[in-house]
Amino acid sequence: MRRHAQTERAFQFSLEQSGDRVMISRNLRHLRVFRAVLELRSLTQASARTHVSQPAVTQALSKLETQAGGPLFERSRQGVFATERGALLGTRVTRAFARIDPVLEALSPRLCLTASSSQLTALIAVVDTENFTLAARQLGHAQPTVHRAITQLEGEAGQQLFERRHNGLVVSRAAAKLAQAARLAFAELEQAEAELAEIDGREVGRLVIGALPMARSVLLPQAIAAFRAQRPHQPILVVDGLYDDLLAGLRRGDVDLLLGALRDPAPIRDVVQEPLFDDTLAMLARPGHPLLCAHALTAADLAGYMWVVPRAGTPSRAQFDWFFAGLPGGEPKSVIEAGSILFMRELLMRGDFLGCISAAQAEAEIANGALLPLDVAGHWRNRPIGLTLRADWIPTQAQNLLLSEIRTAATAHRGV
Repeated sequence: MRRHAQTERAFQFSLEQSGDRVMISRNLRHLRVFRAVLELRSLTQASARTHVSQPAVTQALSKLETQAGGPLFERSRQGVFATERGALLGTRVTRAFARIDPVLEALSPRLCLTASSSQLTALIAVVDTENFTLAARQLGHAQPTVHRAITQLEGEAGQQLFERRHNGLVVSRAAAKLAQAARLAFAELEQAEAELAEIDGREVGRLVIGALPMARSVLLPQAIAAFRAQRPHQPILVVDGLYDDLLAGLRRGDVDLLLGALRDPAPIRDVVQEPLFDDTLAMLARPGHPLLCAHALTAADLAGYMWVVPRAGTPSRAQFDWFFAGLPGGEPKSVIEAGSILFMRELLMRGDFLGCISAAQAEAEIANGALLPLDVAGHWRNRPIGLTLRADWIPTQAQNLLLSEIRTAATAHRGV
């Protein structure tokens, strides 16, 4: 045990001196050897299972331990047993192979032994770009290198993964499925890197938040400010965009969580939705607008005005359309679609336009008097605001802390 503690300190000192972050190898053979040792608790048996020599097993473990920042196993006469680092890495590695192995097995059993991370990385790039040259440029490789990686995968699979056409490539269903599995497997290894760094008290791994408009202006600033007080150096990326694009990023593993209006029903089975609070819509006008003097405005009173409204297909727009659904002519004919409260404010200040947007998103504009709510008859249907997460996602400590701060901010908002 004393030797183990000395070795642990030596690894940590080395990392601190070099300033390197934990980077777990994407060498799938080394990771398969590691998993075999973890399960069998024997280097000899792991050697037999993975069809490599025992010195090769020892070498693979040594490289992984260097990358992981400390010993992964305790050696004894009874066998080898995982350390805290080993158990942590083992969980993520097991989840990573659970992603890719069934897909590889379905293509060809040999692919579980022969497929490499460089081949899978090339596959992801070609699926994304549908072009060998663009994929090579994205990866910083020569085009023949990427082409060779795909050809090797296709050779083992016994089938073409891409249909070659004069204007580009057509991605097969098998290629898309394998690329998705590989993305999520690599995301598990990135999670492992962050968790291993936690052991040494370091903040590693960027948190990526997909934020819809209401979240960016209301919940997220409060939650991130509270998070930053506890994690001053943790890299954070807030990504805005259309819901479908953010959802695709979440499912690929490029986005950690999605915050904003929830969909009914949930968009697909591999994500889960967590409601945080209910929001309604606000109908807004500039200060001095003639309608501000009116009371209990109806859909008929408002249909003739020029509107700035949420994009079609969003929950907010569905509520707006529902409000005018009873009119013979339907919704207003003069409609500008935009999800930005800043754009809405600037346009409303330039005429007798009206705006419709999330009441929570409009709070700051109403509070400072830049925009004012209309007195509208009837009641809006509530729309749920919350988190969208991958169904089987296991967050790191940092991600759990951020989720906690988001939930706390939502509770405070719900009580307003």
